[in-house]
Amino acid sequence: MELKLNIPTKLSEITLRQYKKFIEIGQKNNDPTFIQGKMIEIFCGVSHKFATLMKYNDVEEITGDINKLLLQQPSLISTFKMNGIEYGFVPDLDNMTLGEYIDIDTYTGEYDNIEIAMNVLYRPIIKKIKNKYIIEDYNPDNKDKMLDMPMDAVVGSLFFFLNLGLELSEITLSY
Repeated sequence: MELKLNIPTKLSEITLRQYKKFIEIGQKNNDPTFIQGKMIEIFCGVSHKFATLMKYNDVEEITGDINKLLLQQPSLISTFKMNGIEYGFVPDLDNMTLGEYIDIDTYTGEYDNIEIAMNVLYRPIIKKIKNKYIIEDYNPDNKDKMLDMPMDAVVGSLFFFLNLGLELSEITLSY
């Protein structure tokens, strides 16, 4: 049996939905070979049965490459396209509403509902001129759409906030 694998080569080729599914399986199962099979199933789009029929060396190589992708620390992604719509990172954090702030503060550290924070941070662009853009108003009901966003944007935004917090801590300590 021959089947073509779509092995992701960039973090942007992995969606938040896939990552959450993989994390959920990893939390429920400790068997490394089962997890490797599920990793190939989820990220390469093949059945778990097919993954179990692959040569072990190939599985090791593919899952090793995917693990390297998942450990990347990308920079902040300002814009990305998803399902034919361009999304932009919230351009002015100082003008967030209380509800937006609460959702970011509550859900950036929790992968179970991280799509809620991503829904605050990335929204459809409604007007763009060169590198400047205006995004839609925050709509909490759009959170499920964010499950299809690329992981480089998710991870990049989380590292952005981590670094921002570290910088603010240093400034506060030196003040």
